[in-house]
Amino acid sequence: MQTQTNERKEHVRPFNEHVQLHFDRDWFEELHARALRNGPWDDWTLYQLAYEAEQASLINSFDELQCLVHIPQLTPMPHQIDTAKKVLTEMRGRAILADEVGLGKTIEAGLILKEYIIRGLVKKVLILVPASLVLQWVRELNQKFGIPAVAQKKEYMWEQSDIVVASMDTAKRDPHRDIVLGLEYDMLIIDEAHKLKNKKTTNYQFITELRKKYCLLLTATPVQNDLKELYNLITLLKPGHLGGQGSFQSNFVVDKRIPKNEEQLQQELSKVMIRNRRSDGNVSFTKRIVRNIPLTLSPDEKALYEGVTDFVKGRYEEAGSDLSSVLSLVTLQREVCSSRDAVFITLVNMFKKTAEDSPVRAKIWELVELIRGIKANTKAEKVIELVKEINDKVIIFTEYRASQEYLMQYLKEHKITAVPYRGGMNRGKKDWMMDLFRNRAQVLVATEAGGEGINLQFCHHMINFDLPWNPMRVEQRIGRVHRLGQQDDVKIYNLSTQGTIEEYILSLLHEKINMFELVIGELDTILERLEQTQSLENHLARMILSSRSEDDMRRQIDDLGRSISSIRSEVGQSAQEPSRFSSLLDSVAGPPAGQVEVSP
Repeated sequence: MQTQTNERKEHVRPFNEHVQLHFDRDWFEELHARALRNGPWDDWTLYQLAYEAEQASLINSFDELQCLVHIPQLTPMPHQIDTAKKVLTEMRGRAILADEVGLGKTIEAGLILKEYIIRGLVKKVLILVPASLVLQWVRELNQKFGIPAVAQKKEYMWEQSDIVVASMDTAKRDPHRDIVLGLEYDMLIIDEAHKLKNKKTTNYQFITELRKKYCLLLTATPVQNDLKELYNLITLLKPGHLGGQGSFQSNFVVDKRIPKNEEQLQQELSKVMIRNRRSDGNVSFTKRIVRNIPLTLSPDEKALYEGVTDFVKGRYEEAGSDLSSVLSLVTLQREVCSSRDAVFITLVNMFKKTAEDSPVRAKIWELVELIRGIKANTKAEKVIELVKEINDKVIIFTEYRASQEYLMQYLKEHKITAVPYRGGMNRGKKDWMMDLFRNRAQVLVATEAGGEGINLQFCHHMINFDLPWNPMRVEQRIGRVHRLGQQDDVKIYNLSTQGTIEEYILSLLHEKINMFELVIGELDTILERLEQTQSLENHLARMILSSRSEDDMRRQIDDLGRSISSIRSEVGQSAQEPSRFSSLLDSVAGPPAGQVEVSP
């Protein structure tokens, strides 16, 4: 026994001989000398301040966010703080932030990033966002979080700057691609991450090749049409979390739109995804006040609409069941309801593509002649009246570029300052237009593509010059102004022309779906159930073209409305009954509720 002990001592002795410990005793000697002389002693107030400073810097718990004391210019919402804590403590820095539109996913990502930087775990960061949002992200990170993010402009910035915000298209393009793939990132943040749902795209492959330690994917719609989209997104975030694709398919998928073993799938989702809903009790929003404004077309406008409708019906009978032809034909009717300029451009393009000896060419020219006789726009006149009545900032949404340009000119003629905002603008111009609207112009005229991702809390009046047929796109428009940070009730004005397809669509959206009263979660569920076979937009197009009269059209809309009402009742009565996707997302969300006022 003694021999074993000696051997053990011999084994550790070389290690002890090489360890040198140094003790700093200067403070003790200084204290001892002062005690002998009874001073001098430091001021008690300074001691108290030093003590409080040390106490304030103590970290009592790993779960406690250190970043909150470093962002005095921002007061995060409780759900945003909870999200940051969960990503930090449970998800280890890899998460899908899937909050509904307007709940501040950018704030959550900023909190998480700031926390990791303060803890010394993150230094090199890449943030990939739509080109139109690059400067907005940089401004928010700089001003709200004190994070020195920069917008990528030159090649050298990838390596020299620690925190870079760039568009996906720029990062994956030569010569930037090789530089970015050659770097190691402590954190990768991707906004609008649902655009990565297809693993065959170059975007998906590019993100797969990026070297990153922590990763945040931001999207309000992590799954839209196929459960494979959700699988791809989670595999990108955390490879292997849902197993291989074959394993995922056999374990969790009945059909591409219908999940199975939902309880197990929900458990796996909750490990990588956080979803807060607008209806959460902890999230307070101002009211929505909706005003539907029916308009009567002038005789000339009505004649054009009827002429286009007859033309469309005739072409539909010739086209048969070709879906692309169906949708393009209905677009003509929708454009007439918007502006003569919108339908004029489409008709001229059709005229150029039609053979010279075709009888269709003559019919198109008759419609062009009708357009030339129209001297006014009933909707535009109502817009001027509303803008003057509101006497405050207004955003006007239109589906068509031609209508946007017409409105810009019309507003200018009436001495109303307005700026455009659309998808074709480059990053700098979009940011400039937004600053002009915020500080100088009264009106922003935006197209659908231009409305993605912009925050307009400083404005609380919105005019839908024409309505999309997809209710989710209407909700996304409203989400630009009705979001966290909005201090006023939001007033929404829906324009619709009587006796046209617009009247039917507004009736469906407002009276049948009651979409302005629904929160997004409920709207999602209803649309999922409704669109089992085809999208609402395609269904409406076929209904409009196949109807034999206005009465027939109204009957079909009423039938569709009853189907939607039935679905809504089922959703309300059986919240646990699974829909294709919403039940999965709702597993990490709170209970539904809402607040809206509707004016006739």
